[in-house]
Order: sequence, then structure tokens, then C-alpha cells
Amino acid sequence: MTFGLECKVRLLPRDERFFELFTAVAERSVEAAGLLEELLKAEPERRNYLVESIKRLEHECDTVTHEVITRLDRTFITPLDREDIHALASGLDDVVDLIDGLARRTQIFHVGEAPRGAILLAEVVKRACEQLVIAVKNLSKNDGAVLTACIALKRHEEEGDSLYHEWLGRMFEGNPDPVALIKWKELYDNLEKTLDYCEDAANVLESISIKHG
Repeated sequence: MTFGLECKVRLLPRDERFFELFTAVAERSVEAAGLLEELLKAEPERRNYLVESIKRLEHECDTVTHEVITRLDRTFITPLDREDIHALASGLDDVVDLIDGLARRTQIFHVGEAPRGAILLAEVVKRACEQLVIAVKNLSKNDGAVLTACIALKRHEEEGDSLYHEWLGRMFEGNPDPVALIKWKELYDNLEKTLDYCEDAANVLESISIKHG
């Protein structure tokens, strides 16, 4: 009787679209990170357009993430454990949410020219997101590329930590404008936090890869 039940379960189709949806969010995170980097380098008159472009991507990611959760509720057999699907969907979406929040803060704060350190951190965020895409795209194959990408991403997170501490310290040198200091301190904090969230998503991917290896 047990054998018969196992056969029936194996014959039921698994919904593989989850991998496509994860990739859709991860790819948008790279696009959003690229726009954030561009935003920090942009002239003031171009910034509103870039902020709205990032917001559009954030909305798209919310829609895709909602589809993941909805599909999870109605799918009998999933390609990964349900809690892993939920954790990965949430983790990837959180990265884009933070990038969107960063972009919005530059608009709300009416920031001036970005410090070099903020631009360098944004570049690291983009590289970290690129590694998320590589890991997610290889998740269905579950080959060594997933773990390799996760390791590379963690190196980027460490690089970001070093940049964060170095450039945050530079902001306090001399006699900085206290208002500008408050604004950029929060932006630096959120850039570093975005890298932490990238690492959190990588940890989920690493756990899934090891579990199903």
C-alpha cells in the first residue's frame, strides 16, 4: 500500500515554474542595483526618473513574489521544500525592497553629490546581485555553480563591510556638515544592509543546494 502511494506521488507533476519566478526577481535585483549605481552618479535632473524606474522594478518583484506565494498554496508537489521556497522568495524580494528604499531616500533627503564611498558600495551591491542570479539560475540543476556563486557573493559582502567602515569613518573627518552627515550615514547604513540581505538570500540558496545535493 505504501509503495502504491509513493508511485502515485511521484507520478504527480511538480511545478517547476518556481525557478523561473525566482530568476525573474533576481534579474530585476541586478537591474535595480545598476539603476541605483547610476542614480548616485547622476545629475540632479535625471534622478527622479531613475528613482521611479527602480520603483517600477520593485512593483514588478512584488507581483512575481505574490505569484510564488499563491502558487505555493495551490501546488501539491513542489520542487523544493515549502519553507525554502517561501524563504527564498522573501529574501530575494527584500533585496529589491531595500534598493527601492535607498533610491527613495536620496529623493526625500534631496542629497547632493554622492560620496565616492557610496558609489563604490553600490557597485558591490550590483556584483552581489549578479551572483544571486547565477545561483538562482543554477538551482534547478543543483550543480556546483550554486555554491560557487554563494561563496563569491559572501566575498562581495566582506568587501562591502570594509568599504562601509572605511568611508563612513572618512565622513567624520574634519568639520563635516551635520545635516549631510546624517543623510549619508543612513544611506551608507542601508547600502551595507542591502549586502547583508544579499548574503541572507545566498545562505538560503546554499542551504537548499546542500539539502538537495
